[in-house]
Amino acid sequence: MIASPSISRAGNGRGETKAVPEEEQQVSMESVRKEPLAQNLMEIVTSRDNLNEAYKRVKSNKGSGGVDGMSVDGLSEYIKSNKEEIVNALLDGSYQPMAVRGVEIPKPKGGKRQLGIPTVLDRVIQQAIHQVLEPIFEPLFSNSSYGFRPRRNAHQALDAARAYVASGREWVVDIDLAKFFDQVNHDILMSRLARVIGDKILLKLIRKFLQAGMMSNGVVIERRTGTPQGGPLSPLLSNIMLNELDKELEKRGHTFCRYADDCNIYVSSKEAGDRVMQSIKQFLATKLRLEINEDKSAVAMVSERQFLGYRIEESGYLVISPNALQQMKNKVRQITRRSRGISFETVLEELNRYLSGWHRYFSLHSGSNLFKKLDQWIRRRLRCFRLKQRKRPKSVIKYLVTLGLSESKARRLAMSGKGWWRKSCNPNINIAMPIEWFNKLGLVRLYNKSPRVKSSIKTAVCDIARTVV
Repeated sequence: MIASPSISRAGNGRGETKAVPEEEQQVSMESVRKEPLAQNLMEIVTSRDNLNEAYKRVKSNKGSGGVDGMSVDGLSEYIKSNKEEIVNALLDGSYQPMAVRGVEIPKPKGGKRQLGIPTVLDRVIQQAIHQVLEPIFEPLFSNSSYGFRPRRNAHQALDAARAYVASGREWVVDIDLAKFFDQVNHDILMSRLARVIGDKILLKLIRKFLQAGMMSNGVVIERRTGTPQGGPLSPLLSNIMLNELDKELEKRGHTFCRYADDCNIYVSSKEAGDRVMQSIKQFLATKLRLEINEDKSAVAMVSERQFLGYRIEESGYLVISPNALQQMKNKVRQITRRSRGISFETVLEELNRYLSGWHRYFSLHSGSNLFKKLDQWIRRRLRCFRLKQRKRPKSVIKYLVTLGLSESKARRLAMSGKGWWRKSCNPNINIAMPIEWFNKLGLVRLYNKSPRVKSSIKTAVCDIARTVV
């Protein structure tokens, strides 16, 4: 077995990447082209430790089955009975992936996103490949790429973006690629892989995964382009494809942040932005055969655009974008819908789960007034839900009295001809269901933590300025 230096850095054979000194990660693409990093990678892909780790990852992620109907729970028994046959087929190049199951999900801004769900066995194999390829390609990726990478996330991209803006680059070239995951050219992607990977059997297998048909409404549709979202390998392949864009931007000296197919380039003027937009559009069309979504791409002031759910002000501060805020309110309305017919405890559990994740992501928001207002609105939604559950005035009166409200006040409220929503803001309801009552129930509060220190922007600007110079 011929293992590359990058593979040896994985260390434990289970696809886990250990931290290494930054200077050891500086592998140039030119040196890679002269001598591929590894020839016999399929032996590492099919090693027992690597496959076991891939199986654990797929099982922990759960997910629905593919076109063969096999569930994650049924995978273990199948592998035990067919492991040798599967491994041999992978090693001799005869393994044939099954078609992916086509699924459309709604996009936040409207429209549909096409997903391709591989079978659970194919997901395990893709995950095994991912675990081997990731430590090889990671050192080659740009520091300005943040999506689908280990130890990198959207918050880091946002911190970098607002630092660029705070340093004076108040114009953004906002590039959105048109149906990127559906339009990736297979030949171009495979050529980029072949520059680094010398194992022809592995390259052949990856192409098979790319070309696996998509089953929709019982019909298998042949695919000649695209890396459908839904498989473990797709995010890594997308970064490999767009790494050439990153390197081109770096070569031109641009400051930018890319998260998957969403790329923002920060410039000092509209004229510079227009020039960058035209040149990058031409580069994408000629080198990568990718098109820009004209409706979603633009050159504008940063405050007029949104990036990863946030809007960046000229000062560099981050605020939640109107679209992201509207999506959050729609979700809360859905959870607290009065006609759901579920228990109040179940509503609280669902709401807490959603609010916890939402608040973690949008904790970069500058200012606390918004969170205070959202907390008030959410409590009113819950008061309204709880009142509606009691249905009849007699039941409402009895319930409010148990909460400590006087019978006369409870009766006036219950017998009021106002609707449930108007009743939910009655001062007596606030007395019966105060903030302390919600705290005892364990409701997650959005305004419960100190905002991030804004002076960190200055530090980030200094750090980025040193890298730019």
